[in-house]
Amino acid sequence: MDILLIAFLAVAAYLIGSICSAVWIGKAYYGIDVRQHGSGNSGATNTFRVLGKKPGAVVMLLDIFKGWTATSLAGFLVIFNAIEAEQLIVFQLIYGAFGVLGHIFPVYERFKGGKGVATLLGMMLAIEPVVALMCIAIFVIVLFTSKYVSLGSMIAALAFPLLLLLPRFHPENPILIIFGFILFAVVVLTHRKNINRLLTGEESKANIKLGRKR
Repeated sequence: MDILLIAFLAVAAYLIGSICSAVWIGKAYYGIDVRQHGSGNSGATNTFRVLGKKPGAVVMLLDIFKGWTATSLAGFLVIFNAIEAEQLIVFQLIYGAFGVLGHIFPVYERFKGGKGVATLLGMMLAIEPVVALMCIAIFVIVLFTSKYVSLGSMIAALAFPLLLLLPRFHPENPILIIFGFILFAVVVLTHRKNINRLLTGEESKANIKLGRKR
């Protein structure tokens, strides 16, 4: 029974992560598939670029929420005594990772999704909200100084495990730090094209105001 519950929640986390709010909102309200415009991704950044501020904000919040929800499913394992309380962090990481993978490879949209940054943020908010909020602040600072969303995303992702190394935040279970570096590697992998454009000076800068519809 415990194995079935663990497996069921893992599948549920992936399916939650696979919800393509950018694609569905774009098609339903604007008649546009955001994957056919801009960067070709179905994430919040491309939604801002293609559809504008309001739909971009909605997609970002939904992507964050689904990451938080997928990660929080681990709490049911404790409620139903499927795992011990000290094992909770391990399953939070597992289910959060399934949620992020669902966003990157959504089953509903032929496995063509976004880069998973907002969903990853939701995962971090569920596990370490204070550190996650600090990462958001770092992202905003990098974004406003460089105007590169991709650079801000990668630096913020790296900041998460680095901040956990500080004595104030250092978790009892080092698996969170290890997992943080793994997720940073995933963010870098999904941004490899952006890295190439950054190195060649071809990366597009963000319109910080984000007030116009394109």
